[in-house]
Amino acid sequence: SSVSSSVFLSVHAILGCGAEHCLSRPCKLALAMGSDSQAPTVAAPSAGSSGAAMAMEGPVFEDLGLMAPRLLLPKEGVDMSKWSVIACDQYTSEMAYWQRVAEFVGDSPSMLNLTFPEVYLPQKRDAEIIDGILKKMEEYSSSGVLVPLEPGFMLVDRKTPAAESRLGLVVALDLELYSFEKGSQSLIRPTEKTIESRLPPRIAIRKDAPYESPHILVLIDDPDCTVIEPLVSKRDTMNKLYDFDLMESSGHLVGHHVTSRQDMDTVAEALRRLASKERFQEKYGASDDQSPILFAVGDGNHSLATAKRCWEAVKEKGASMDHPARFAMVELNNVHDAGLCFHPIHRLVEDVDPADMVASLTKHFEAEGSTVTFEEGAKHDETEDVGHETTHRIEFVSKAKSGVFVISSPKLVLAAATLDSWLNPYIEANSKAQLDYVHEDYTIYAKCKEEETAAGFLLPTINKNDLLKTVVQEGTLPRKTFSMGHAPEKRFYCECRKILT
Repeated sequence: SSVSSSVFLSVHAILGCGAEHCLSRPCKLALAMGSDSQAPTVAAPSAGSSGAAMAMEGPVFEDLGLMAPRLLLPKEGVDMSKWSVIACDQYTSEMAYWQRVAEFVGDSPSMLNLTFPEVYLPQKRDAEIIDGILKKMEEYSSSGVLVPLEPGFMLVDRKTPAAESRLGLVVALDLELYSFEKGSQSLIRPTEKTIESRLPPRIAIRKDAPYESPHILVLIDDPDCTVIEPLVSKRDTMNKLYDFDLMESSGHLVGHHVTSRQDMDTVAEALRRLASKERFQEKYGASDDQSPILFAVGDGNHSLATAKRCWEAVKEKGASMDHPARFAMVELNNVHDAGLCFHPIHRLVEDVDPADMVASLTKHFEAEGSTVTFEEGAKHDETEDVGHETTHRIEFVSKAKSGVFVISSPKLVLAAATLDSWLNPYIEANSKAQLDYVHEDYTIYAKCKEEETAAGFLLPTINKNDLLKTVVQEGTLPRKTFSMGHAPEKRFYCECRKILT
């Protein structure tokens, strides 16, 4: 995520949608608000608690930091294929993608009109773009584009270009049980390092935003498929709230609303089994002084960290513990889902001298005691076997020279960490250099073929089945270590949730 992700949140947050809009929605969306609107407040999480309290939204399972949120969806008649748009931090080097999206959407209500895609950041037109978004928000607010639903989870089934099905469960997580601090032992924690300096601009935007619609994806390690997958067999008993093709050949999305208390309780019980101390120690080789990790942030790490800081600020001002900002909406994914593919995130550097980079990289790692060789014309390995490497293989691409750097006896565990230990200081020392994190290798190949002052580094990805074990044993991974799918497989904005009273 990036600053633009928060810009999306702030402008989208201007939308207003009262409960009266439910009355104009056909029966599948005009769901009863339920008696829980007058329910008691949520108590602070208590260790060992296994019950569920009721908040202003839905059931809250305190020991798990889990809540059934009151989501919002577009009103009847909105073309969902035009409404739902991919996360704004995708296709950051491909202006043509976003131009095609704009042409496809036309004048239809769409999340595109509520987002600030990162591809536009270099244009330095922030004020102009945001002003246009604010005017569109006024239009959407007056026409009641968003409709609040009965509290519940959303069971999502996503078809992607790489998989027929990838299951997810949209929930809200308790920020009281989340920490991104170094050495965190919280139940909810990041998989990658959080850069604190990246939070202030996001905080400045989110702190007054009444709505959220982030693209945060949170992983659970459920090899026996006990949490999300059992809900699939019950879909016929649930309201199907959307079923549509995604734009740009990105697949298909189906959403079923999970409102049965029995189904929610079943999900919670399965999560408790995953969170048990005994299982944690046996599965990850954890010590007695380590606490279980249940929810691992896969995508949107800085978005969740921003939500945490904003909740702390709201709490300091005297907000009650049942304030909606205490929770953040996320989509849960089982890391063992066959439809969830892990890919590396590559580094593209522009406005540099590739030959100087080659010399600098070699000098840096040789000074650390590593042996550096270059295999002309070679390609990088697809997957990194974490914990067993004696070398790191990193593909280098430029117009004049391409191949694989082989770095023997690296000081760090992951290839991404090894590369960044040299690359980040190099970028800081070269003020004209522009660094971008790219998901698709074809983007790097194309850029480096066209530009003599561009260079790319292609990395392997980690084995997804070892992800949580690596986090427990090694700590959080370097920033932008892996991607959960290629760009067209990323989460599309669809649901929203109110976060201010």
